[in-house]
Amino acid sequence: MTILQLASLLIVMAGVFGAINYLVLKLPSSIGILVVSLLTSLGLIGIDLAFPGLGIADKMRGIVANVDFSQTLLEGMLGLLLFAGALHVKLSDLKEEWLVVLLMATIGVGLSTVVVGVGFSWLTGMPLIVALVFGALVSPTDPVAVLGVLKETNMPKSLETKITGESLFNDGVGYVVFLLLVGLAFPSGSGKSESLSGAALLFLQEAGGGALLGAVLGWLTFRLMRRINDYSLEVLLTLGLALGGYQLSVVLHVSAPIMAVVAGLLIGDIGARHGMSEETRKYVDAFWKLIDEILNAVLFMLIGAEVFAVAFSADLVVAGVASIVLALAARLSAVAVPVLILKPFKRFSSGVVRIMTWGGLKGGISVALALSLPESEWKTIILTSTYIVVLFSIIVQGLTVGRLANRLIPEAGVPVNGDADSTDTRVIS
Repeated sequence: MTILQLASLLIVMAGVFGAINYLVLKLPSSIGILVVSLLTSLGLIGIDLAFPGLGIADKMRGIVANVDFSQTLLEGMLGLLLFAGALHVKLSDLKEEWLVVLLMATIGVGLSTVVVGVGFSWLTGMPLIVALVFGALVSPTDPVAVLGVLKETNMPKSLETKITGESLFNDGVGYVVFLLLVGLAFPSGSGKSESLSGAALLFLQEAGGGALLGAVLGWLTFRLMRRINDYSLEVLLTLGLALGGYQLSVVLHVSAPIMAVVAGLLIGDIGARHGMSEETRKYVDAFWKLIDEILNAVLFMLIGAEVFAVAFSADLVVAGVASIVLALAARLSAVAVPVLILKPFKRFSSGVVRIMTWGGLKGGISVALALSLPESEWKTIILTSTYIVVLFSIIVQGLTVGRLANRLIPEAGVPVNGDADSTDTRVIS
């Protein structure tokens, strides 16, 4: 099957599943597409079990393997999705929450990795260093899943900025931590580092280098756009920045996700205000919203279809269910510790810890990282547990986080215990 045929198949299926959800299930778009895709996949598995001679499951596994979910997301869709997400976050909003975002994206990711890793090692008997790899791939919140759900909910602007900003940055940090731990756990695999000193150096190179490259490329693109007044060309320049910058990051061995986020933030705020005409801003915004919607639909459809790549047995399912509890406990520590550190200096809205804990959704990035692991005796249990955590996160948490926020946060514009953050009005992102 050619690339064009695969792309056509994915877009057609995403469109059909989206239509079924819109007409029948009426769930939020991204979650609904995932649910329809998952139910369709499970239905095909059921038919295969009833009529094994048809070989449906084997054919679907071949198609899923042909797509190569890990490579498609990590080296293709992710740069566009992160750039599109960051493009609609204002630096002025992020500036008010930068310290919270920084601590949750660094200390929070580290704490979560340790909590999940130690717990999973104890539950399964897995070597601690390998269990920490699992902790690293389920610790970051997925910006694609988070942004997709936020579109369907009303939250105070400050809380929305915390959740969005953290998800954009902790994804990049979590990816770097994952690479470091893979290098330590599987030194003969695809890891880039085999020593702690090398791991620390690689972290600085990946994270700092990605941020610097994103700032430089974003600034150069902004300066070029200031000299141009042609909306079609300027849209093309932003697309070139997202695609070309991501691939350049891979070549230079710096964090491509962090590059995409930093470049998107710069173009979406400074570039939009000082480098684009009103007409260009309208077209750039519409173009990237459309790209975001299309890729989101395809990604969530693929997550549902990945059930064909996952092995299920009683012990694996038990480990996966236990991993849900571990992931939630780890997420609670990743949110609560930074909030406790900053509480003497900053006021937080009522219920912020509970909302950010429940709203820390996992998504396709975790599944892609699990699929990218070197072959080992532990890969099957890691992949199955990751998939179960992601399904629970997107479907259960994603469908209820809006209700939780509405229950814990009073009506828009009403202060909560004098909290300045709570005076923001509700907006639909």
